[in-house]
Parts: sequence; structure tokens; C-alpha cells
Amino acid sequence: MTVRLRGHHLLCLLTFVGEGYTPSFTRNYQVVARRLSAGEPIEIVEGPDDICAPMLGLAEAHCRNENIRGRDSRALAAVADLLGFPLGPGSVLILDDRRLQDLRGAFALGSVRGACDECEWSALCTRVARDGFAGAVVRGGWAPPALLGEEL
Repeated sequence: MTVRLRGHHLLCLLTFVGEGYTPSFTRNYQVVARRLSAGEPIEIVEGPDDICAPMLGLAEAHCRNENIRGRDSRALAAVADLLGFPLGPGSVLILDDRRLQDLRGAFALGSVRGACDECEWSALCTRVARDGFAGAVVRGGWAPPALLGEEL
């Protein structure tokens, strides 16, 4: 199987520590995080994905909003630039330990966070990154290199 993810969720998974919009959203995200931690491939999708699923029936769900699609595009461009190959709907990505480390390092330095502008979770994600991704669910924490300093 593959985990279906929209673009900006490639960044969200880096700092997911078990908090979310609703209890069902959080439980579902835990399941998705375990699948990612087990090495399941990621398929990039446009629009709502496996993480969004519990929110789709709610009136306040932002999963289909245009600004979220813009966030997806910015995230995909940043991650593709970092990884050195194009990403878009239909792309398949294996999130191995090296890629996860590269993404977390770039996230901690802020170089892939353009898609995080105006996100309500940004402060939490900044704290998680500053704390070396301690408590991050996808394959556990990560120790930041000494050069991080006060970049966040």
C-alpha cells in the first residue's frame, strides 16, 4: 500500500507530535504516522489525502480551500528542490531515514517552511524543530546539528 499525501503534509509529518484538530483527526494521523514510520511509500495527491480523511465531513474543514492548494504547491516545490527531483500528483516518494533527516534539517533551518506561512500550527512546529524533533511520531526524534543555533 501507499500513504496518500498532499504537498504540505510532507512538512507536517516532520513535526507531528500527536496534536490535531479533533480526536478522530489525531487518531487517524497516528495511524498514518505509523505507516510512514514502517517505510510505506508516499504517493503525492492533489487535494485531500489520508491525513485529511476524518475532516472531510466537517463544515469547518479547510482541506479543499484554495489557500491550502497554494500551500501544497509551495511545499512540493521546496521539497523537490531540496531532494533534487520533481514532485507532483502521482509522484511516489520513499521516506527513508536519510530523506527524513534531510527534510528535518531543512525544516529546522527554515529553508522549506515557505508553505507554513499563516498555518495555525506553525508555532508548535517551530517548538518541535527547536527541541530537536523530540516527540515527533514519524520514526521518533532527531538530533539537530550544532549549526542550528537560533535560526528558528
